Amino acid sequence: MTPLKNIESSLNIAVFGLGFVGLTTAVGLANAGVNQGFKVVGYEIDSKKALNLQNVKIPFYEKDLESALKKALKNNLIITDSITLALKNAEIIIFCIGTPMSSDGSANLSYILDALKSCIENIKITAKKPIFMIKSTIPPSSSSEVFIPFIESFNLKNGADFILANNPEFLREGFAYSDFMQPDRIVIGLDSIESKSKLKKLYSPFNAPLHFVSLNTAEFIKYLSNTTLSLNISYANEMSIIAQSIGNIDIIKAFKILHDDKRFCIESKKAGITSYLYPGLGFGGYCLPKDTLALYKKAKDKGYNAGILENILKVNDDILRFYVDKIKSECDLDSKIGILGLSFKPSSDDVRDSKSASLIKALLDSGFKNILAYDPLANEIFKATYDYKIKYAKSLESIMENSEVLVIATAWSEFKSILDSKKRIYNLRYMS
Repeated sequence: MTPLKNIESSLNIAVFGLGFVGLTTAVGLANAGVNQGFKVVGYEIDSKKALNLQNVKIPFYEKDLESALKKALKNNLIITDSITLALKNAEIIIFCIGTPMSSDGSANLSYILDALKSCIENIKITAKKPIFMIKSTIPPSSSSEVFIPFIESFNLKNGADFILANNPEFLREGFAYSDFMQPDRIVIGLDSIESKSKLKKLYSPFNAPLHFVSLNTAEFIKYLSNTTLSLNISYANEMSIIAQSIGNIDIIKAFKILHDDKRFCIESKKAGITSYLYPGLGFGGYCLPKDTLALYKKAKDKGYNAGILENILKVNDDILRFYVDKIKSECDLDSKIGILGLSFKPSSDDVRDSKSASLIKALLDSGFKNILAYDPLANEIFKATYDYKIKYAKSLESIMENSEVLVIATAWSEFKSILDSKKRIYNLRYMS
């Protein structure tokens, strides 16, 4: 682990929104900046959630975050539902507000606008010029076309009364805290040179390249990153469909050998991108589907039909239908189907836009009625989120015992133990 830098300074920081990104940001900045005099206030509008966080009760699973939160609360982190307390003396306000998908596929920015409005109505604008820094994922040009005009509608002038910045996050769910504390790059979008010193101070405890770019560039980099990942996943899945259509091809071995190419290696070690350049059931979760569609929509709004992005999404739908058709053609509708994995990825309990959910719905719609599901973390969350007429197993042993057909939908490492089972197995994550 690369040690954090120890530089004397002080900074008052407010973080708006304490979900997956916001809580990680607040806790990370507090712990990293404890020796620099950072004072961090996490603001959560949901009073019950704020109280739970004050008592170190986190509503989602994130490795190491609980112990890190406990440490931060003892030192320099305050969690509150009081916007007045959050904004008192705040020099940098970081917005970690969700941007869910609108009905037309575009990013819904209304929640950020609401948060900005509340902030402006409660903050005291001083000569210090507060920095409003948006960490939420927002389409390129959102700051210049939406947020700056919106803030200026309150008789405030960008550069004179406030500074707007963008600071995209590159956190992996399940590993968010370690990713925050050991970043591989930090990107800040800023059109005002005078605020660079304060933002350099914000990230001074971290050993990572710090890139100052324009607002549009920072916003674009986040989408460039996520769509590169979705591109690799859909490419690998299309190749797997081609391989299965041809037949007699060891798909796992083929991709493992592809990853041996030194262009996919760093000092003889496999680069992280190879985990995305690998076939499976497609990409799900909160980020990749909505961000790929949002960038496609943004390009279309600007007059360009982004064919590659369109086909990334098409293949992501095709791969699910391919496997549903395969299961339907090879299994009786009264077969006892065991679905292994419900979260959208291992090491997470997040079931938002989970491919497992799409798979189960498609199987139910196809006429399968005896579906049993199991996930090491997400059983209860999945059950509360999706109103599916299925049963849930409490253990891997239980689902093995009570299923005739096994479908690996999420690549939890413990599922490797069943690969040698004599039961019919659909290894949809190509585990080995």
